[in-house]
Amino acid sequence: MKLGKVIALMLVLLPFSMGAQEVDQSVEKRIDSLATEVTTLDKVVQKLSKFKVSAYIQGQYQYGQEDATLKVGDKNENLDKGFNRIGIRRGRMKFEYNDEIGTGAVQIEVNDKGVSFRDLYIGIKDPWTKRSQLMAGVFNRPFGYEVCYSTSSLESPERATIIQYFFPDERDLGAMLTLRTTSPLSFLRLDAGLFAGNSINRETDSRKDFIGRLGAEKAIGDWGKWGAGFSYYHGFVYNPTTEAYEMRGNHFVKRDMGETGTYMKRQYLGLDGQFSFLSSLGKTTLRAEGLIGTQPGIAGSSKSPNYSTRPENLPENSLFKRPFLGYFFYLVQDIGASPFSAVLKYDVYDPNTKVSGNEVGAENSFTSKTDLAQSTIGIGGIYNFNKHIRLQAYYEFNFNEKSNLVKGYENDRKDNVLTVRLQYKF
Repeated sequence: MKLGKVIALMLVLLPFSMGAQEVDQSVEKRIDSLATEVTTLDKVVQKLSKFKVSAYIQGQYQYGQEDATLKVGDKNENLDKGFNRIGIRRGRMKFEYNDEIGTGAVQIEVNDKGVSFRDLYIGIKDPWTKRSQLMAGVFNRPFGYEVCYSTSSLESPERATIIQYFFPDERDLGAMLTLRTTSPLSFLRLDAGLFAGNSINRETDSRKDFIGRLGAEKAIGDWGKWGAGFSYYHGFVYNPTTEAYEMRGNHFVKRDMGETGTYMKRQYLGLDGQFSFLSSLGKTTLRAEGLIGTQPGIAGSSKSPNYSTRPENLPENSLFKRPFLGYFFYLVQDIGASPFSAVLKYDVYDPNTKVSGNEVGAENSFTSKTDLAQSTIGIGGIYNFNKHIRLQAYYEFNFNEKSNLVKGYENDRKDNVLTVRLQYKF
């Protein structure tokens, strides 16, 4: 009798037991499915983490005295009055993919002048230390400190005068090797490469320029940091005419090159140094950089070439080889722990150190306003609302070397500039 009751009870509970097993199996399937989804999502996240998008936009207002040249808007419509302009100085977006060994990057520029590109390169790191790298494409030239310093962080609205003249667009087409070791020499870095020498534009001749920098950077405890570098540039500029000019004493001498399509050497030596420290006043940053050497340019400009086609065989395109000197200093003082920073900058560029004053423009010297030195004292302030938004106000006192023999430069020109910029970075 008891055995029958037990069997009957088992028969009653059997359906419930089978249902429980089915529930357990269903839960296990859901757990397995969820684990698969998590694994898939983790792979997607890992891939997305290798892809980075960054951008910054700089809108600005500028006021200039009557002889000033502004970075936004058109030139002055009233040559005897001051003028103002508003515009987008820079709008840049960078797309970068980094898988720890390989890197690919594209950066575009959008402003009120149009759309162009800035960076377009690939990089391959060594698979062992991942500290050395080979890069190819269009990227910053490895000369000095300021050329590679982002304009989103720059304490003045523009780079130093000599940097703007000698390194237009900052970038060039080429290939570069970066070497860095592990301790105890991990603070050293060597960048060296061959470049087309024509900025971001396509290459127009068969010559390549060498650019290299040996730099060092190291922290001083938890209160300071120092850095220094030595740079060298050895390159050439294409001369489309049969004539060229070189300095002899205080005047240019014409040389018969015998044929078109010759080259003149350009050579720069550069030193840079940086030092920052913390105190009760806040963070203090000091930076200095100097360049010396020879620069071939045309009669009307000492700028480096950045054209998309070779210049024509015209007299105004003949090259003038000038010995130059340029240097600049920054003092940036954060005001305690506040979002304010004060900026002081001194900037000098002498395109031709062989002549000065009334020697420039002298008869048969072939010198012109291009050979006059210029300097700038800049005073400004920065207010960081947060890590994304920055307001910048900056006033430039511009000075030019004077010569009674160069029209318009008998006295100091009225070309001071006020810049107010609002930047958003993300």
